[in-house]
Amino acid sequence: MAFPAMRYLPNCSLLFAELPLLERPAAAKAAGFDAVEFWWPFAEPAPADAEVDAFVTAITDAGVALVGLNFFGGNLAGPDAGVLSIPSRSGEWRDNVAVAASIAERLNVRGLNALYGVRVDDATPAEQDELAIENLVLAAKAVEAAGSTVLIEPLSGPKPYPLRTTADAVGVVDEVRAAGVTNVGFLFDLFHLAGNGDDLDAAITAHSGDIAHVQIADVPGRGEPGSGDLDLASRLQALQDKGYDGWVSLEYKPSTGDTAASLEWLPRSQRGAA
Repeated sequence: MAFPAMRYLPNCSLLFAELPLLERPAAAKAAGFDAVEFWWPFAEPAPADAEVDAFVTAITDAGVALVGLNFFGGNLAGPDAGVLSIPSRSGEWRDNVAVAASIAERLNVRGLNALYGVRVDDATPAEQDELAIENLVLAAKAVEAAGSTVLIEPLSGPKPYPLRTTADAVGVVDEVRAAGVTNVGFLFDLFHLAGNGDDLDAAITAHSGDIAHVQIADVPGRGEPGSGDLDLASRLQALQDKGYDGWVSLEYKPSTGDTAASLEWLPRSQRGAA
């Protein structure tokens, strides 16, 4: 099945990783894309102004839109998967929210992904969940003026990350909305949900109205479409049929390490925003 005509963009924290980070937006533009997304591109939650300015300039000089950006998530290659629900790291989160909101304002970022954080020994799950809602509400209010949405994502893998299913993530979205903010949505990552055994088709049917952003990679392996066994094209078509008209992020690791080769499944004519 051919992939539907949708708005595709590369996650430049994984794609074009052959290049230095600040060269990746221009490489994405040269490959035919009009928009990109990144994980948090700095080592610290509150980097120096010069670092932020260099990143903003790389985006604007490339002529691409920054559609998605992660809030600071800690050491993603190590033990971390977000910090917002961890009491000892709440200060890092709050420092980061101000910087992320500033970038969102400068670059008109539509979605900011708030990784929830792993379970820790020095706080109960209930304490972490209460703090998470408080910090998510704070973030949503901080980015509201920029017209941005805070995204809630389930993850797969061995880390003790509590949001694993559509129901887990949508439950958090509902709690944040109940606290009085509306600019929060579900990040529908087909790779993570399929890896966790969630029912993708049921999720699309029941929660298409909650989906604010989509990310894809094949399963197993997290490579490009066609490198695994997951029927991504039919799920994207179902999303489109349900009215989803947002972005689809290519958040995969090129199976050969070559980004250009990994994009051959997507005709160049389908890479632009139009």
